[in-house]
Amino acid sequence: MVAVLGPNAVGKSTLLQTLAGLHKATGNILLDGVELMTQSPGQRVRLVGYLPQTLPQPTSLVAYEAMLSAVRAVRPDLPTKRAESLVSETFNALGLSDLALRRLAEMSGGQRQMIGLAQVLVRKPRLLLLDEPTSALDLRWQLSVIKTVRTITTRDGAICLMAVHDINLAMRFCDVVIVLGKPGLLAAGPPAEVMTSDILREAYGVEGRVERCSLDMPVVLIDHAVETR
Repeated sequence: MVAVLGPNAVGKSTLLQTLAGLHKATGNILLDGVELMTQSPGQRVRLVGYLPQTLPQPTSLVAYEAMLSAVRAVRPDLPTKRAESLVSETFNALGLSDLALRRLAEMSGGQRQMIGLAQVLVRKPRLLLLDEPTSALDLRWQLSVIKTVRTITTRDGAICLMAVHDINLAMRFCDVVIVLGKPGLLAAGPPAEVMTSDILREAYGVEGRVERCSLDMPVVLIDHAVETR
């Protein structure tokens, strides 16, 4: 799991969208030795699952139908029983079984965000690109989402790039953090090594520090904003 951190408007969403094939780019994007930029949209969508910041529309579809449609769009070759099994497995993994027969139009924003995440996970992509997957969720569901994605990426040997604003969530659950700033890439590496007072100052314009909680987990504490001249 890789967290993409940084203040607003430094390119976190643009980076994920580009990896998903939604923007033109130069250079190379290699996934397991496969050059994604040469893949057709149909080929890339089988390898890459992208969750945007925008929530799924509040349609008359029930969640089960929305999930099954997501599988069929990418894997029309799957037998019906296998596709239905994947949907059930994903509902169970995310704790969303109670929402399976609810219409998206009847759901809260947080519930629709969870269904959007489920539509990505059900396809079992090799690369997950999640743009603020916890933004509309309360604390309990934030923790549930991060832990579930962590479990799934470990189980399936997948890679997850996740743009988030919560530095402490990223430090606790991610293997690597990437910090973007106005000049571009500021730092990348293990969270405990990357998140320093200097990086917090350069990226976010704040004075802060990293301390350890009672569980010996790193926690970022912010003291005050840096005065601008």
